[in-house]
This record gives sequence, C-alpha cells and structure tokens, in this order.
Amino acid sequence: MANELRFLVVDDFSTMRRILRNLLKESGYAECDEAEDGVVALQKLRNTNFDFVVSDINMPNMNGFQLLTEIKKDDKLKHIPVLMVTAEARKEDIVMAAQQGAAGYIVKPFTKATLEDKVNLILTKLGLK
Repeated sequence: MANELRFLVVDDFSTMRRILRNLLKESGYAECDEAEDGVVALQKLRNTNFDFVVSDINMPNMNGFQLLTEIKKDDKLKHIPVLMVTAEARKEDIVMAAQQGAAGYIVKPFTKATLEDKVNLILTKLGLK
C-alpha cells in the first residue's frame, strides 16, 4: 500500500524538513524520518528500510548529488527512488540529477500539489502505486 511507504527527508534546514514532512503527511504518507545531510541520510538508509528519499541538493558534509551517487552505487539501496529538491532551477543541475539516476526534480518554493504530483508520478512509474 502506497500510504505505508517510508520516506526519508534530507535537508540541512530544519524548517524545510518539517515543511516536507507535513506536506507528505497531508498527502497520505505519514511514515517519515529526516536527516540533516547526506552523511546522516546514508547512515539511516543503511540501517533502516526506506522506500523513498526526498533530498535537498545544497547541503554541508555530503550534498544531494553525492548522496544520490552513494545510493545508486549501493546494491541494497539503488532501487530507492530519489526526488531532488533545490532552490536553484539551473539546467545543468536538472541534467546532472537525471544522469545520476534521480527519479525526479522539483524547485523551491513548491506547492503541496507539485510535491504530491511528482511523488505519485514516480511511484506510478515504479509500480508502487
């Protein structure tokens, strides 16, 4: 069931993590954990089962692209879809995210409908919805 999916929200800004968690909860996805950077996220991903990652790109320690690379080269994690979130709509970032295997990309600020549509599209593509 889609609503039982476990999400990991990765962003160095605690307010953004809370906003994303609330939007996901409003969209029916109550199972959410969070991490403040890619290092913490990778640790959580390796120790807990998650079904979906929503990650900021610009973060200290390990940015979203580095996290995406680590997820995609790990056989136990590479199946997890990663939705990239960023404040910058730079074309090269969008292209790089796609080339590295991101399942999608949204630019801040975004609405609940935008997040919901993107998550649903990814889940449908993967046969999880």
